Amino acid sequence: MTAYDLIIIGGGPSGLNVGLAAEKAGLNFIILEKGVLVNSIYHFPTNMTFFSTSKNLEIGNTPFISHTDKPTRKEALEYYRRLQQAYNLKIKLYEPVQRMQVVEGVDLYEIQTTKGCYQSRSVVVATGFYDTPRMLGVPGEDLPKVKHYYDDAHPYVGQKVLVVGAANSACDVALETYQKGADVIMAVREHELYPKVKYWIKPNIENRIKEGSITANFNTVVKAIYPDRVELKGPDGVFTVENDFVLAMTGYEPNYELLHALKLPISEDELALPIHDPVTLATPLPNVYLAGVVCAGRQTSKLFIENTRDHGEIIVQQILATHGAPV
Repeated sequence: MTAYDLIIIGGGPSGLNVGLAAEKAGLNFIILEKGVLVNSIYHFPTNMTFFSTSKNLEIGNTPFISHTDKPTRKEALEYYRRLQQAYNLKIKLYEPVQRMQVVEGVDLYEIQTTKGCYQSRSVVVATGFYDTPRMLGVPGEDLPKVKHYYDDAHPYVGQKVLVVGAANSACDVALETYQKGADVIMAVREHELYPKVKYWIKPNIENRIKEGSITANFNTVVKAIYPDRVELKGPDGVFTVENDFVLAMTGYEPNYELLHALKLPISEDELALPIHDPVTLATPLPNVYLAGVVCAGRQTSKLFIENTRDHGEIIVQQILATHGAPV
């Protein structure tokens, strides 16, 4: 079995970023991705526009040209697709990683996927968080009517929609589905909307709630979901509303199941941080590193593409310092 200098788990922007640094350093590497190229961005809403500018999303010193200052999801997919092709980054798609173990007697890790087995001197985990939604944990959550990812407003025209959540995504989804003709109510766990909702969304959603166009139930949680209704619990007790779709915009978190399978230690506090050195990005496992937003654990609003773009260079320099020239 050929041993790689580096295996990168995750084919999103951070994984590609590490791949670019590895390619420039002459390392023999491979990227393993469980889904499509930049799988998380692919699952963004169809008509989404990034809050960041295209310049701040650039990786590998490769220009990101968009029609406006802030690119769309479609433009981002095109950028990362061209980036992977231009640098011929070696990536295996639709190949989820299952486990990782040390090879006895040699300084190597063996990584098992659904399709094969690979060995490497170093490993980078760049799995992000957007692929793992925070579940409601209620009966009926597995019904087809429940969506943890929002795609497009069209399927919800004329439908009774419950939006669960109070942050940017929930407010945006409530507004867009309402504007396209859905009958929208919201279930908000707290007594108010998230105070840091984006400034161009907050007044709009507040005005729609005030005028009664969107019904917001505060201090309210979902208790159960049925094919034709949902059961909610608010300040006055349990009540039921007719319902066609539940859009659970409750946020996301790192794939802790995979991190545990890789034997990466996690902090025991509420942040659930994958343990690593914030300077070198090294984990307690020798020659295993973290890259990208996964470093922040459940603090999913702390790290983004734009403030983790140096992770690739940092890690590759660590690998070269430890192992010297590529195999």
